[in-house]
Amino acid sequence: MNKLKSELLMPAGNLDKLKTAVLYGADAIYLGTPDMSLRTKAEFTLEQIKEGITFAHAHGKRIYLTLNLFSHNKDVPKLEEYVATIKELAPDGVIIADPGVFQYVRTHAPDVPLHVSTQANVCSWMSVKFWEDMGADLCVLAREVSFAELVEIREKCPDIKLEAFVHGAMCMTYSGRCLLSNFMSERGANQGNCANSCRWGYKVHLRLRDGTIQELEINEDNKDMFEFLLEEGHRPGEFMPIEESNDAAYILNSKDLCLMPKLDKYLKLGVDSLKVEGRGKSMYYVALVARTYRKAMDDWANDPENWSPKSYMQELSNVSNRGFTLAFHEGRLSNYAHNYDQTQSIGTWEFAGVITEITDTAFHLTVKNRIQAGDVMEFLTPDGRETVLLRMYEYENINNNKITDVVHAGIKPIVRIPFSLFDREDIDLLKHRIPLGTIVRKETLLTDTQWNRVKLDKTAQRIEVSGNTEGPLNPRYEKNRDSLRTALSEADKVRKPKVNPKLGLDGCCGRGCNGCLMFWNDPAYAKARELMATKKQGQLLDKDMREDLPQSANAAQ
Repeated sequence: MNKLKSELLMPAGNLDKLKTAVLYGADAIYLGTPDMSLRTKAEFTLEQIKEGITFAHAHGKRIYLTLNLFSHNKDVPKLEEYVATIKELAPDGVIIADPGVFQYVRTHAPDVPLHVSTQANVCSWMSVKFWEDMGADLCVLAREVSFAELVEIREKCPDIKLEAFVHGAMCMTYSGRCLLSNFMSERGANQGNCANSCRWGYKVHLRLRDGTIQELEINEDNKDMFEFLLEEGHRPGEFMPIEESNDAAYILNSKDLCLMPKLDKYLKLGVDSLKVEGRGKSMYYVALVARTYRKAMDDWANDPENWSPKSYMQELSNVSNRGFTLAFHEGRLSNYAHNYDQTQSIGTWEFAGVITEITDTAFHLTVKNRIQAGDVMEFLTPDGRETVLLRMYEYENINNNKITDVVHAGIKPIVRIPFSLFDREDIDLLKHRIPLGTIVRKETLLTDTQWNRVKLDKTAQRIEVSGNTEGPLNPRYEKNRDSLRTALSEADKVRKPKVNPKLGLDGCCGRGCNGCLMFWNDPAYAKARELMATKKQGQLLDKDMREDLPQSANAAQ
């Protein structure tokens, strides 16, 4: 790889997303099976991985397989088959975190390039040197590495490839090593089954001890009676005040990483691989983020002196996010790196569908979200140039030939978009610019509360990029924050975690996910574990198999 040219590395959670990443400009894609790759919701079988590698290589792209779980004893027997498959598939690299797994693959598949995962927490040039001596071809640096540290690592380690995260979700732990999910819902984050407990809302309550133990919630009537203080064991008498809003506080909720405002620094340094997080994200996310970073990287290469991140940042705000932060780029987090008031991912546009067929007279759009009369369809052309807009007032469903004002995605409809509607476009050029797999989006209808969140996020992002983060909070930020809190209070919404946090069998689906402590340790799933032992790698228990389980296990689902 040319040391001065960085690759754009995109995630893929299934074969369609892989093809989307290729279409929209990724240089490389990383992926894996559900049981060995820290994503139990990945939808790849080994057969599909083989197809994906063939497809990517045919388009001149690289594929990296993820084998980055921390292995337990039950995972070791799978390695022999996995390594045999790796040698057959010939990927361009395998991403590994566990030293034992690293040594096993290096011994049994010596020709496969080995990449050290961010899970290995590589934060110094000394650690990079260690892995280089062990035989690693590339080190994925931990998200905690600052840019200044990255510069020093590059200087002291010129002969090994370096990879850095530039975009995606952040963990409230040390480069993903989380135990919170294990304790809250018995789902192992380090086995690919994280319940995202850091995204849940938490409230502070007082408990009175008067014989009956009554719970006292802080409210408008009594909030001025209390002040909450923390005392650390080695600092007796030093009381630190803590504050809590009336609503649930998202005290562990980091904003999403976005280094686009500083991308030129990484490109100038020549970081070998710039990585985007999101194997569980949608095809729309993959397409828009790949398209935006591809154009930004190419534009910088063509004219680095006049490069500006502004237009690319505007485009990235169109896909769901929790607000953007530079995270550890400067070495220290700022007060603007977290979203304490709301955990929802918000984007001003959303996935409408994907072009799955092109006939002599029309595009066929497979609908992914509800569309209705008057919606503006925006075609994200893979060439990175201006998008194509089309307002539609009716939809022809090719499955039943009916014309309707509204199309619901639940029935997997396919609508016909006649070329005749594009009355201002050259149709031959249009068909060239909108190939199979093109993603189509539509504007999201946001509530007042959501628009307040968007405004707050953008204000915080501008402040953080400016570097003026020391001292008290920016007055404009405080004003926008108060507006959001008022809107949230008036909305009076009840927030519930997507996953039942109650311990026990209630939270286990019985599919056999690798990180599920309930499935792998509870006697109720003994028969299910026997069935799992007969399955191919990457294959979970489907519904029919789960129906054969004992009633004690089925009752938990």
